[in-house]
Amino acid sequence: MDLVNISLGTGAAVGLLGYCVVFIGLILLMLVVMALAKYFINKAKKESEAVPVKTAPAAEPTAAPAPKAPGSAGEIKLYDTDPRDAAMIMAIVADTMGKPINELRFKSIKEVKE
Repeated sequence: MDLVNISLGTGAAVGLLGYCVVFIGLILLMLVVMALAKYFINKAKKESEAVPVKTAPAAEPTAAPAPKAPGSAGEIKLYDTDPRDAAMIMAIVADTMGKPINELRFKSIKEVKE
């Protein structure tokens, strides 16, 4: 078959076949990725279910608040901020300043929304 001088119909057929091959390859790749994702999610679920969770005994309520850790600087007010995010912010600031976190005092942390 001579592909130098081809008709419009033959060119369209070759182009369509090329697109079909590419899209079939992409669909197969998508199916492989989805299958691997399900496999690893199920594996992670099984591992987390297999690990027994040890619960601490219930603490008795006390009238006095727990003593503060050595070097703590007191209370911090969080405004629209998750405590986990606030802890990360404090750790980043302490690392950037090159000081231990117990030498810094944070009064409040507020999320700025634009």
